[in-house]
Amino acid sequence: MITSSPIPSVSEMGTLLRELNHRINSQLAAAINLISLEAVRAEGAEAKASLSSAVELLHGCAEVHRALRMPEPETLIDAGVYVRRLCSALTGALLNRLTIELTFKGETLPLQPQRCWRLGLIVNELVTNVAKHARFEARSGHITIKLAQRQGVVNCVVADNGSASPSGRQGQGLRIVRALARSLGGRIELGLGANFRSVVLSFQLTERERKANEATASRHQAALREAEVNALDISAPRPEGNSLDCGERHVGMTDGVPSHVSRVKQGESASRCRPTDSLGVLLSARTA
Repeated sequence: MITSSPIPSVSEMGTLLRELNHRINSQLAAAINLISLEAVRAEGAEAKASLSSAVELLHGCAEVHRALRMPEPETLIDAGVYVRRLCSALTGALLNRLTIELTFKGETLPLQPQRCWRLGLIVNELVTNVAKHARFEARSGHITIKLAQRQGVVNCVVADNGSASPSGRQGQGLRIVRALARSLGGRIELGLGANFRSVVLSFQLTERERKANEATASRHQAALREAEVNALDISAPRPEGNSLDCGERHVGMTDGVPSHVSRVKQGESASRCRPTDSLGVLLSARTA
């Protein structure tokens, strides 16, 4: 009698992924060490250069693998930072060698860790597909990635200025992308032209993600309003002795961003002047 194997639990799947990640890291490290040793032993300059180039390529692959590791499950992850780091790794490992330029435009976008990881897997697969299959002819290759959310819907666009393969068949990579999109509760749309291709991934935020993104937007708007008020305060003369409720505010610039230092009046509680960090609470919450 044949019995089906039980479906692994979330904890077991996490263990299997960590084992796979560890195994790939170990194999990459072993390959880098062996080829580096051969590069030292090689006598000809051309052989040394070729082996050194192979070592550099493996280091780039290892960096992409590290960028794609699944984040820890406790806190929300800024997908903008996560995808930007991945794009940097892909550029160094692959695109620079193919003289393909990549531009990423994204904003702060808190996502749950596994969903952020799936987004990264989709971006990695789409960029790799462009590198393997796009035909740029005499044009300079360029990939543009845009990541944003509006009214609770995330849109990630991966576009390039290459032409599609003449066969027009859907490859294994695109099927994987479709499956990953479904796991996010979303979908993808394809756009094809003579010298243009695009893939648009769309999916909705969860309730936890929506609250975090709303808090992020509120903090951003509050920071903009405060910057405008401070700019007016700097330009307008203030009578001597006049001060704000929480003491004098001294405005400076740190790396081009206004920094505010408040002196609290003697006997006044500092907590009255400290805003509540609602986003920090949301991003550190351990419950979905």
